[in-house]
Amino acid sequence: MMGKVIAWGMVAVALVGTLAPDMLAVAGGAALLLVLLGLVSGYMNQIDDVGTRTAYYVLAVALPTIADSLDAIPTVGGYVNGFLDHIAIAIAGVAVMSVLLQVKKMVMEA
Repeated sequence: MMGKVIAWGMVAVALVGTLAPDMLAVAGGAALLLVLLGLVSGYMNQIDDVGTRTAYYVLAVALPTIADSLDAIPTVGGYVNGFLDHIAIAIAGVAVMSVLLQVKKMVMEA
């Protein structure tokens, strides 16, 4: 249940950060909130599968590059690009937490 709340929170913050970035400027910006939500999500929903972890790493790097090409779409392209950039920030938080948890696991097993 909490995972769904965090996922919807990521989408909501990404939408607000894209459509009304001034609303989140007081709280440190959408990026900070998205990274924190991503870190919490990565901790609460730990990824054990190596393939899934790798997909998160690749998506965190590739999604902003792919999203930049959407600027070519008139009127809505910039908004879609911004939204996907914000989602990529949250995914990066999940990926970072995944790496940290794997390092912790390696240390504990050593």
